[in-house]
Amino acid sequence: MSTLADRVLTYVRNVEQAIEALRTNANGGGEVGELIELAEAYLKDTLHYFKVGDYETALATISYAEGLLDALRILKLSEVNWRKPSELAKLASRKVFVAGTFDIIHPGHVGYLKYAWGLGRVVAVVSTDESVKRIKGREPIIPAKQRVEVLEAIEYVTKARVGYEDDMFRVVEEEKPDIILLGPNQPFTEEEIRRALRSRGINAEVVRMPNIINCQLCSTSSIVRRILEMAGELTSSLRNH
Repeated sequence: MSTLADRVLTYVRNVEQAIEALRTNANGGGEVGELIELAEAYLKDTLHYFKVGDYETALATISYAEGLLDALRILKLSEVNWRKPSELAKLASRKVFVAGTFDIIHPGHVGYLKYAWGLGRVVAVVSTDESVKRIKGREPIIPAKQRVEVLEAIEYVTKARVGYEDDMFRVVEEEKPDIILLGPNQPFTEEEIRRALRSRGINAEVVRMPNIINCQLCSTSSIVRRILEMAGELTSSLRNH
């Protein structure tokens, strides 16, 4: 990744945490709320330009966002505490590896990816169609290539790709992450992963996301059940008419 891209990510990290803090502490809307919303819009633009590799435009838009937040501080409308550049530079240069089926994207996936983004640049690896069938006993609903396309469209993901059928650690060797982030309900222990990494000479930190994202449809199986229920209700309704 280029030095310019790292600089953009440093700005992004600072603006993200500042907006989150302001949203938590702001007293309603008004002019402060409008400026925060405008800064958020510039932040979203930045993430788009960053994903398509237009780092010059991304730097311009994130600078606008930072300027708006600095204006709040200068005018004493709200307090903005910027993080240390050294801390942000570390985040910008760190690669975080996540993996999963990512079949039907739901809030649990988004929470997992957002947590990973908070640790560094995210490389998301999807299971092959054959692996899903072998492990889950069914075909994936969404084919691997399309699952990658969806992940690449999510702002928290820097890169998405398909893993390997024969060796789950082969992709880790290729990507050389600094951190491997396990989901809260993934069926491996941290020590199991560390042992496998050590046996291959891979030096990566292994951590687990601490909290499960709970919602009514926060799993592929619950979404499928709901679709089937609605299909059954529709069929019954049509028969009654």
